[in-house]
Amino acid sequence: MAYRRLGTSDLNVSAVCLGTMTFGQQNSEADGHAQLDRALAAGINFIDTAEMYAVPPRAETYGATETIVGNWLKRQDRSKIVLATKAAGPGRTLEWIRGGPKGFGKADLNVAVDGSLKRLQTDYIDLYQLHWPARRQPMFGGWQYAPADEGDGIITPIAETLEALAELVKAGKIRHVGVSNEHPWGVMEFTRLARESGLPRIVSIQNAYSLVNRTYDLTLAEVCHRESVGLLAYSPLAFGHLSGKYLANPQAEGRITRFAGFGQRYSKPGLEAAVAEYAALARDAGVTPAQLALAWCYRRWSVASTIIGATTLAQLDENLSAWNIDLAPEVLDKIDAIHLRHPNPAP
Repeated sequence: MAYRRLGTSDLNVSAVCLGTMTFGQQNSEADGHAQLDRALAAGINFIDTAEMYAVPPRAETYGATETIVGNWLKRQDRSKIVLATKAAGPGRTLEWIRGGPKGFGKADLNVAVDGSLKRLQTDYIDLYQLHWPARRQPMFGGWQYAPADEGDGIITPIAETLEALAELVKAGKIRHVGVSNEHPWGVMEFTRLARESGLPRIVSIQNAYSLVNRTYDLTLAEVCHRESVGLLAYSPLAFGHLSGKYLANPQAEGRITRFAGFGQRYSKPGLEAAVAEYAALARDAGVTPAQLALAWCYRRWSVASTIIGATTLAQLDENLSAWNIDLAPEVLDKIDAIHLRHPNPAP
């Protein structure tokens, strides 16, 4: 396993990060702990969760994932784990979370952090992320920005959010801050305000990134490179689509088929044709479709760490095995050729 400095922070994170959003929904606590143990043994020191999890979000499972991670974490050497979690933002129907998140102001973030610390059974969070912007933006499958959708505009001014996060850093509750599901303007505002006002700099952005969603490469890659913001790539297997399992059986077991209406990002025209070409390339290269997708993502210059998730240890082992695969230059060229034929079918 390789370790990389995350943005401008002092965090050295494994190039592969274990995502946990299935814990408490598709995975039991025992399953989750087994995955965490296996990941730790493979050299992963970076664990990502969120107060909103398990997913799909429901009142009945709210906080379950952080609780499962916390019960495991209390038995570990805390200093050797880089722990990341996220605060749910406003604008979604999540009334069971803090009465419905109102924004990213001081009051909301204080309650959110204290709840996460309690469930995680720790005194501090290494990386505290804003789960999505506190303004109307296309996300989770939305693909067009529309000013008419903004309503009252920015729900919490970014400067106010950074001031609240600065207090949490000063209190020792969080060490570093990051964003998630963000866009270029947001990244530039966060970094500009931090620089001008001496507030905490964001060190990471957690966005979807995969063979079927390379929208990050268009604009965010340059922004984040110049501003020293590390990409935490989530959904590198496109909710299991890039494993190829839905090609043979559209009703194969998985989140897409288990939860009705879930994963709209992956229900757009053109996805199946792109996945079929990547799967065929994987067979020609002597690897599984999942290994091809992950091996590509693991070594992209723009990716600080790739967040993997699994529901079985066998899936986790396959994901981990991809770390040892170096794709030949001609395979990488063929990946780019497929991308040009099927650009971003799942933005």
